[in-house]
Formats: sequence, structure tokens, C-alpha cells
Amino acid sequence: MPATIQLIVGLGNPGSQYEGTRHNAGEDFVRELARVAGGTLKTESKYHGEVGEVFFAGHKIRLLIPNTFMNRSGKAVAALANFYKIDPAQILIAHDELDIAPGTARFKFDGGHGGHNGLRDIVPSLGNRKDFHRLRIGIGHPGSAKQVSNYVLSKANQADREAIAASIDEAIRALPLLLSGDAGKAMTQLHSFDGGDSSIESPQIKD
Repeated sequence: MPATIQLIVGLGNPGSQYEGTRHNAGEDFVRELARVAGGTLKTESKYHGEVGEVFFAGHKIRLLIPNTFMNRSGKAVAALANFYKIDPAQILIAHDELDIAPGTARFKFDGGHGGHNGLRDIVPSLGNRKDFHRLRIGIGHPGSAKQVSNYVLSKANQADREAIAASIDEAIRALPLLLSGDAGKAMTQLHSFDGGDSSIESPQIKD
């Protein structure tokens, strides 16, 4: 059984020009969780990001939004995890996911980086440990690998924004089950939610 989650990280790119872009869906999740839990985030240079501490569903959780660019996310995660001696298995990383449609989110434990630049940097920063929790927030795929960079760095249309926001809300509702150690029930609850046209997942398209 994976260890109890102590740290939740929301991935994104820093700067106002990236606010609301698809690639910042993980950051959006952590900001919404902080709001729901009545917590605040403040910049801490030694952790290379915005950090906070909240009590949510009876659990004390540290929150982190790296202020590094996405491909340097591991710098912030490792700094905070090492300082507080948080094991990778006690970390939940929230990130955008191309291969899931907007309106759908998935909990996952362990696995590779799946081509995500944030996860790609985090794995080696944690001593090549991949056994951490992930919240995969669906943003859909543009249909061509050549369009991915512009797609993830642009803002979603209104329908997709609403669907992504709904999936974030549902992930927060399922989070107490994950925090209590019941990953199976958390996955079942979240995966049964259909906040968009998620009956068909976006195709996995490779270069």
C-alpha cells in the first residue's frame, strides 16, 4: 500500500502569460484546492516555488507550485521533499494530460513520464524514483504531434475550460479517499465522473 500523501504539487509554467493555459492545469488544481481548504500560498525561494500548508479532510498536506519552468519542475519538488524528508510515494503530482479528453481526470500511482516534460524532470530529481502518485487532468490532443507545443501553451476554448474545471472539482471531491489510503475507491469515484465528452479518450499520437 502506497504511503500516505504528504505533498501535493501542481505543475505549470510561471508568469502571467501562461496563466490559464492548458499546460497549467496542474497548477490550477493546487490553487483551487488551496482555496477550498482555506489555505494560502506564498513564494519561498529555497523551495523554488509557492508553498502552503492546509488541513483537508482531516489531513495536513503541504502544497507546492514550482516557479521554475515546466522542464525544471524537479528542482522545486526535490528541494521541498528533501527538506521535509518526504518519500516519493508520499507525493501527488497534478499535471495536464494530452491523452485524456477535457472533463476527465485520472489518479495513477507509479509509471513512466509519458512524455510529459515536468514528470520527465521530476523522476531523476527524486533519485529515479517513479513510485509517486499522479493526478492526470485531461486537456485533449490537438491531433498532430507537431501542434502539441502551441496547443499546451495556449488557452482552451470556453467549453474545454469548463470541462477541465469540472474535472478539477471532481478530483478535489475524490481526494479525501486517496488521502485516507483508499486509492482504489478514489480512482473508482474519479474515473466514473464524466464532465465532458470523455467516452472516447484522445488518441495517443507519437512523432
